[in-house]
Amino acid sequence: VAHTVAAQWRPTLATLDLDAVAHNVAALRRHVAPAEVCVVVKADGYGHGAVPISRAALRAGATWLGVALVEEAAALRAAAVTAAILVLSEAPPAALPTVIQLGLTPTIYSLDHIHALEAAALAARSVSPSPTPAIAVHLKVDTGMHRVGCRPEDALTLAQAILASPHLELGGVSTHLAVADDAKDPYTAVQLAIFERVLDDLTAHGIDPGIVHTSNSAGAIGHPAARRTMVRVGISAYGLDPDPRFDASGYGVLLRPALSLTSEVSHVQQLPAGSRLSYGLTYELLKESCIATVPIGYADGVPRRLSSVGGEVLIRGRRHPIAGRVTMDQILVDVGDLPVARGDEVVLIGRQGDEAIGAWDWAVRLDTIAYEITCAISGRVPRRYRDDHIEDC
Repeated sequence: VAHTVAAQWRPTLATLDLDAVAHNVAALRRHVAPAEVCVVVKADGYGHGAVPISRAALRAGATWLGVALVEEAAALRAAAVTAAILVLSEAPPAALPTVIQLGLTPTIYSLDHIHALEAAALAARSVSPSPTPAIAVHLKVDTGMHRVGCRPEDALTLAQAILASPHLELGGVSTHLAVADDAKDPYTAVQLAIFERVLDDLTAHGIDPGIVHTSNSAGAIGHPAARRTMVRVGISAYGLDPDPRFDASGYGVLLRPALSLTSEVSHVQQLPAGSRLSYGLTYELLKESCIATVPIGYADGVPRRLSSVGGEVLIRGRRHPIAGRVTMDQILVDVGDLPVARGDEVVLIGRQGDEAIGAWDWAVRLDTIAYEITCAISGRVPRRYRDDHIEDC
């Protein structure tokens, strides 16, 4: 028997403000003009929802989208997103026919991949009833992050191999900055100097590099020399600084966080001093307190360790500690002698009254980054999209 569940009974919810995304992208566009803006929507839009985020970003003036996987790009095309999509690393050879079919822009940094893409393009054109344009590829240069990219001394050879391929053309050249979120670190200038020498070498050999892009969010906001003709912004499009020490507002870019994570109080009990709570009984009440149960846990993306590093929630505009270990489906909150009732809103990430808890608040306590926090909000948490132009997804 097949069952279709259309209702949502549990009050746990991630709310995404697409107007905030549009605001952020527009602010970034003004800041980096005349460079184009590519909004990175990999990992399901950093946990925000790639399709609605893409639509909001494009409406705000982004001209490109960036993904890590061909599968991510395919989901966008299936949702009728027609904008230019850059695949940020070399795709597996088996995926190259799909890259071509979907009109994606592949990234290349090896001779083997050039040959594989040329073979896939030749095969696609052999069955095409009409001539199709050459595939514009972006050549990625490793200037010092050492994740992916070709060696700077190999860039000219690879660019020439791309131009020698009958079905390929050089559409862009890029690199990726490793420490742009630290304005004082001189390594960014070192990377940019290496990249500039690569561009000079290409130009000296009569090669047009096409779209030139080096900047992530931190580079786009804080390093004018890194903006070139396009920037790739990820975390800043979602309204978060790339690092807790990096303040975009100090550069004149006012970001608005797009994500809030909320639930409701589902159970309330008064417990005496000395009561010990949750698995392991690690949290002991020093005085009689009111304990609220909230139906959200680590299966939803609340890290189990958050309670042991001072994690808090907002109820009735006040901060309260998570009491005892986070469990798979629920947390306990110690509200002391303050009033609380079933159905009260609980804010884990977001604003309530004059108080706010952000993804970076979690990240700093947990010794991680806000990117991991938003990406970890699981698929069982429903997403609600607030926007005047885009319907709920």
